[in-house]
Amino acid sequence: MLMPKRVKHRKQFRGTMRGKALRGNVISYGEYGLVAQEPCWITSNQIEAARVAMTRYIKRGGKVWIKIFPDKPVTAKPAETRMGSGKGAVEYWVSVVKPGRVMFEIAGVSEDVAKEALRLAMHKLPCKCKIAAKADLEGGVANEE
Repeated sequence: MLMPKRVKHRKQFRGTMRGKALRGNVISYGEYGLVAQEPCWITSNQIEAARVAMTRYIKRGGKVWIKIFPDKPVTAKPAETRMGSGKGAVEYWVSVVKPGRVMFEIAGVSEDVAKEALRLAMHKLPCKCKIAAKADLEGGVANEE
């Protein structure tokens, strides 16, 4: 499970997810990528499930890059606890993903294998995504309009 080794502040506010991804919106390592279409929080378990789905499909060939990291703590209070008495303990970690963010990249396999692997990963994630080739995102997703 992905999580930071150490953090300056253990607990954070939830924050807002307005706007598009300004960074991480180009395919930099691989040939094909999985691009977010809507804002969402992606947990470390969901990232791992998507990674396993991709690597299982491409078997020994190819290489997969994970371009997001869960660095935001999400807290929760125990069940049947009265209101008050402070903020809950950290339950899990999430990565804040905005539209246009390239989340996974894949290279070293044929186009149909790469697209199928990314499609399998897409089903493990909570937000709408699209599969993009490196040529599609030359100027970045934010520069599309």
